[in-house]
Amino acid sequence: MMPTQPGTPQTTRARIVYFCWNNFPRLILLAMIVLIIFLFVSIKKEKNLIAADKAATIAQEKPPVNVVVLPLELTTITDRINLPGLTEPWTRLQLKSKLNGTITEVLVQEGDKVQKGNILARIEAKDYKIALNRAEAAYRLAKSDYERDKSIYDKGVIPTSAMDANKTKMQTAQADYDNARLLYSRTTVTSPMSGVIRRMDAKVGLQLSVGDPLAEILEIDRLKGVIGIPESDVTAVRKLDRVNITVQALNNREISAKIHFLSLSPETVARIYNLELEIDNSKEEIFAGMFIRADIIKETISNTLAVPFYSVISRNEEQFVYIEEDGAARKRVVQLGIMEKWSVQITEGLHPGDKLLVEGHRDVEDGQKVKIVHTITNLEELRL
Repeated sequence: MMPTQPGTPQTTRARIVYFCWNNFPRLILLAMIVLIIFLFVSIKKEKNLIAADKAATIAQEKPPVNVVVLPLELTTITDRINLPGLTEPWTRLQLKSKLNGTITEVLVQEGDKVQKGNILARIEAKDYKIALNRAEAAYRLAKSDYERDKSIYDKGVIPTSAMDANKTKMQTAQADYDNARLLYSRTTVTSPMSGVIRRMDAKVGLQLSVGDPLAEILEIDRLKGVIGIPESDVTAVRKLDRVNITVQALNNREISAKIHFLSLSPETVARIYNLELEIDNSKEEIFAGMFIRADIIKETISNTLAVPFYSVISRNEEQFVYIEEDGAARKRVVQLGIMEKWSVQITEGLHPGDKLLVEGHRDVEDGQKVKIVHTITNLEELRL
C-alpha cells in the first residue's frame, strides 16, 4: 500500500469537506450562473405574460372595428393564362410569272375578291401561238408518217429499226406539242385559289421574266391566330382542343378558335413556342394583323375555396387572413393555390362557412372585437 500523505483526510466526509473548501470559489461562481439563468428565464416568461395581458386588455378596451364579411362556400376556380397574339392570313400566296413576255391586259385590282380559276391578267400570246401551231403541225406529220409506216411494217416491208425511229420521232413531236400548249395556256394568268388580291404587281406593258412577281393573294375566309406560348405552359396547352380569343378591334368580341398547330421548337431565344389557331372569318369582319388575346384554361379545380387576393395579408414570410368568430377577429394562417383574376385558391387554413373579413381586415388584431356592418353573399358583389 502507498503511504498516505500528511494532511490528507482519511474519511469520506472529511474528503467532501476538504473538496468543498478547496473549490469553494468555483462552486459559488457556478451557483451564481445557475441563478442568473433561472432569473433570466423567469423574467422573460413574466414579460411575455405581461405583454399578452396588456394586448388582451388593449384589445378589450379598443372599440369594435366595423368589418364586411364574406361567408365562404365551395366554388370552382381555373388556372388560366391570357396571352397576346396577332391574326394572319390562312394562306399568303405569291403568284409569279412562268413566262417571258409583255403584259397586255390586267383584269383585277388590289382588294378584289377572286375565285379559283378567275383570269387575273394576260401576257402577249402571239409568239406562243405560233410556236404552238408549229409544234402541232410537226406532231400531226410525225403521227401520219408513223401510222402509214405501221401498216407497211405489218406486211414486213419496213425493218423494225426504221419503225422504232418513226415512233420515237412521233413521241418527241407530241412532247413538243404538249409543251407548246402548256406555254400558250400560261399566257392567261389565272388565280390558283380563292381569296383577296392584296397586291397587284402586274401592269399593262410590263416586260416579264420568269420568276417576276405578278400578284399576292390572301385567303382570309379563315385566319390564323398566332400566340406565343412560354415553355412552362407548353405541356398544358398540348392537351387542349379549342381556345377562346378576344378581338380587340371588334370591341373585345369573344370567339372560340380551334387549335391548328403547336410548333415543336421555340421561335425565339426567349423559349416561346408559336401556337396557331384556326379562326372562322366567313363574314370577313376580322382583318389580318389585328391584335387578339387568348384566354387559355390550363386547369379547372372544383369544390374548393377561393378568396379575394387582397384579403390575404403577407407578413414575415407568413400569409394569413382574419375571420369573424364570436364577435372577434381570429387570425388564420393559410396556404395559397392557383389564382384567377383577383381571386386566389385556399388549400389549407379555412373551411366552408367561415366568415372572412374582406373589409376592415387590415385594421384589426387577433382577438380584437369586430362589428359586422355588411355581409356579402358572393365575390361578384365586391366588384360593384
